[in-house]
Amino acid sequence: MQKMNRGILTALSAIGIAQGLKILTHKRLTGKWDIKQVVTTGGMPSSHSAGVSSLATYIATNKGSRHTETALATIFGMLVMYDAQGIRRHTGEIAQLVNDLEDEFAAFSGDFPSFEFVQRDKELKEMLGHQPIEVLGGAILGAILGYISAKCENR
Repeated sequence: MQKMNRGILTALSAIGIAQGLKILTHKRLTGKWDIKQVVTTGGMPSSHSAGVSSLATYIATNKGSRHTETALATIFGMLVMYDAQGIRRHTGEIAQLVNDLEDEFAAFSGDFPSFEFVQRDKELKEMLGHQPIEVLGGAILGAILGYISAKCENR
């Protein structure tokens, strides 16, 4: 039986560790333990960043910085991290504004019975992306894990 690709295993492990760390950072910020943080988007550290930076670092450590695979993993990683802190974060901010607007409409409709407003059952998800510091935290975590994985493999 063939073993799983070490690069994939490294990236998946980094994602899992980052998601687990969200429980601890949530506890530190709010004072409350919340096991559901392990499956949330957003938060510290970014598991997207941890996954792609661990893969890029793992490849760079094994193949060198001038290798095509390193270039591919690095560019792919940069795009993922840009998206996590850019487009996805802004989408979350827009969702928050829409949820606030819906609350205002609900209050407004109570003052005017002829105004028909049907409130949605569920609010839009607001925690979609990351603040830049969360992306940086995930990238640092991933780089450390990718380097350790490559060094352990090369023993």
